[in-house]
Amino acid sequence: MTSPDSIVSLSAVALRRLIGARQLSPVELLQACIERIEAVNPWVNAVTATAFEQARIQARAAERAVMQGEPLGLLHGLPLGVKDLEPTAGLLTTYGSAIYRGHVPEQDVELVARLRRAGAIVTAKTNVPEMGAGANSRNTVWGATGNPFDPNLNAGGSSGGSAAALATDMLPICTGSDTGGSLRIPAAKCGVVGFRPSPGVVPSVRKLLGWTPISVVGPMGRTVADACLQLAATAGMHAGDPLSYPLDPLSFLTPGLVDPGTLRVAYTEDFGVCAVDDGIRAVFREKIAAMRHLFAACDPVDIDLGDAHRCFDVLRAEAFVAGVGDAYEKDPDSLGPNTRANYELGAAMSLKDSAWAQAEQTRLVKRFQQLYEDYDLILSPTTPVSPFPWTKLYAEAINGERQENYYRWLALTYVITLTTHPAITLPCGRDHRGMPFGLQVVGRFRGDHALLGAAQGMESAFDRIETLRRPLPDLAALGPANPELRSIVTTPPLLEGAGAASSMSAV
Repeated sequence: MTSPDSIVSLSAVALRRLIGARQLSPVELLQACIERIEAVNPWVNAVTATAFEQARIQARAAERAVMQGEPLGLLHGLPLGVKDLEPTAGLLTTYGSAIYRGHVPEQDVELVARLRRAGAIVTAKTNVPEMGAGANSRNTVWGATGNPFDPNLNAGGSSGGSAAALATDMLPICTGSDTGGSLRIPAAKCGVVGFRPSPGVVPSVRKLLGWTPISVVGPMGRTVADACLQLAATAGMHAGDPLSYPLDPLSFLTPGLVDPGTLRVAYTEDFGVCAVDDGIRAVFREKIAAMRHLFAACDPVDIDLGDAHRCFDVLRAEAFVAGVGDAYEKDPDSLGPNTRANYELGAAMSLKDSAWAQAEQTRLVKRFQQLYEDYDLILSPTTPVSPFPWTKLYAEAINGERQENYYRWLALTYVITLTTHPAITLPCGRDHRGMPFGLQVVGRFRGDHALLGAAQGMESAFDRIETLRRPLPDLAALGPANPELRSIVTTPPLLEGAGAASSMSAV
C-alpha cells in the first residue's frame, strides 16, 4: 500500500492519472492531505479555514463516480486550497481582514465554481495579507505564514499561503491571484511555480474595476504541468470579466514542449528601474552563467520602462479606492496600515493623475514590444531580496536605499504587470542564503501558450543541473517559529470551517 507521505508528494498531474486509472482513491488522497496539514500546518500556518468533513463527503462521491465509470473532470478528486481572497460557498472567507472575521459566502466566485465543476474538492482556504495588500502573508485574523524552508522567514504574498501549502505537499492544487506579483513572488520564495496569465485568460469576476488589466487570477503548482492543469480547468470567457475572450481552455493542457536550444533569451537584473540586493544580483549572474548554454542566445539587454513606479502607484491606488472605500469611510482604524496607505494615496489623486497613468502604461507597453523583435523571452530575478523575517512588514531598504512605500520592493514583478505580458516564476535552485531562488520568465504579448511550453522545456533542463533544479524543504526539520523580538504562543488545533489562531500571530 502506498504511504500517505509518498502520495502527497506526487504532482497533481500524476495524482489525477492514478485516480482515473483506479489506482488511487480520492478518499485515500484526501485523508493523506489532511494528515499532512495536521502535521505541518502548525509550523508554517499556510492553511486557514478548513472544510474537512464536507470534503470527505465529496471525496466519497468522487470515488463512486470513478468506480461507476462516470465522466471525470480534469481535476477529479484532487483536494484544493483556495486563496482567502476568493469567496467560497459555505466556507469562511475573511480576506485577511478583521472586518470579515465571520464572513461565510453563500456562493462561490466563478474561479472556485469552475474548479468544483472540474472535480476539485475544496478542502481549505490559504492565508493572505489583509485584503491582499503586500507580499508578506500575515494579518490580524490568522497571523503570519512562515516559509517552508525557515518558518521564521516570510513566504511572500499575497498568495503566500497557497505557495507554502504546495511546497510542503499539504495540497496538490491551490489558487492564486496577481496584481503586483502576488502569484510570482510567493512562488519564488517557496520554490514552486506561479503563472501570471495575460489579462482575460482566466476571468477575474471579483475585481470592481472590470476593465483594468493589472489584476488577474491564475494557477500555482509544484510543476509547470500542474499549473497548466489548473489553467485548463479555469480559463475561458465569462461576462463577469469584460477583458475575457473566447479561447480553448483545453489547449493549455499541452502548450507544446519547447526545446530551450531554439530560444533566444535576453536577461536583466533590474529592468533599469528596480532596486535589487547585491547578493541577489550576484546569484542571478551565477544562474545565467549556469543556464546560458541551454539557449540559442542569452544576452544582457537594456530596457526603458519610463516612469513605471508612479504609473503603478496610480493604477494600484485606483483599485484600492474602489475596493475599500466604504470600509475606510466607516472606520479607517478597521483597516491595516498597508490597506489604508493604498486607499489614502488614491483618494488624494486627481483625474489628471489617472489619465497620465493610463497614457504612461500605453507608452510603456509599446516600448516593451521592441525587445521581442530579437528575443523570445526576457529573464530576471523574481524578487530583489532573500526572504526576510515575517515580523518585518516589508523590505524597508535594499542595499541601504530606503524604499518609499511598502510595495516598492516588488518592482521586479509589478513593472511586468504594467506590460500585460504573461510571466511565470520557475524554481531555480537556491540563493546566497540557502533559500529558494525564483527566475521570472516573461513571454511575448498574449503569448501564454508559447511561454508555458518554453517554461516546461526550461524546467526539464534545470532538473538536470544541480544548481538550477527545484529545491525541496526539509519538513522533518520544521518546528515552531521563533523570530526575533516575537513571543510564541501555542497553536490550537485546526477548527473545522474556521481554522485556528497561529503560533506566528501578527496581532
